[in-house]
Amino acid sequence: MKKGKYIITENTNLAAGIWKMVLAGDGTAVTAPGQFIDIKLDGRYLRRPISVHDADEGSITIIYKVLGHGTDDMTRYEPGKPLDVLAGCGNGFQTCGDGSLSQLRRPLLIGGGVGIPPLYLLAKKLIASGCLSQVVLGFNSAEDAFCIEEFRALGCTVNVASADGSLGTKGFVTDALPAADTYDCFYTCGPLPMLKALDKAIPAGIPGQFSFEERMGCGFGACMGCTIPVKGGYKRICKDGPVLAREEILWEK
Repeated sequence: MKKGKYIITENTNLAAGIWKMVLAGDGTAVTAPGQFIDIKLDGRYLRRPISVHDADEGSITIIYKVLGHGTDDMTRYEPGKPLDVLAGCGNGFQTCGDGSLSQLRRPLLIGGGVGIPPLYLLAKKLIASGCLSQVVLGFNSAEDAFCIEEFRALGCTVNVASADGSLGTKGFVTDALPAADTYDCFYTCGPLPMLKALDKAIPAGIPGQFSFEERMGCGFGACMGCTIPVKGGYKRICKDGPVLAREEILWEK
């Protein structure tokens, strides 16, 4: 994790309540897809944690949803404004083809709503390493949709689901999953009910990594406010996560 000054170069509306912000600065602070940045906002006591959508040597891109006063403030930030940012926060995804996942080459990425952005950088990394990625994206409706063509431009096969049926398959991401024999591991980020449903829908023998959306206080492990029980103890989503392996997760019944 690195603290630094970043300059806004873009802040644009993508879909209903969804905004994209590009920050010029040290993108190498992001060392793994799935990490997040923690932004200090004018007049707000707590920083705002936002997942990283993309990063390169000279910039970090985030996609955020307006959920409260802080993120609403962000929509009015203009290019040229400096921001105090903690970058490279949390532990990200372990990519297939590396380490203990070295034999896995056919990943499935599943994102819902604002859980979609961190999967884009992950998809880039996976494709660069020679893995063939399938992606399932879930939205409430067509007006909420974003990033679909960006994933396709990377070479991903993309299935889309919408709750109201206005785009792609009518239903949830579980209704748009490809056949289980077409992927050998999966990565997912989204709301907790979606994550729980995926754990039930995907065969138990397929390894997976889940990125959790959890309310955070400090964002770097000091306040313990985002601690959750896991097999063998407890973990802080901001420090030990937000990505957890399937085998360590305790789902509430």
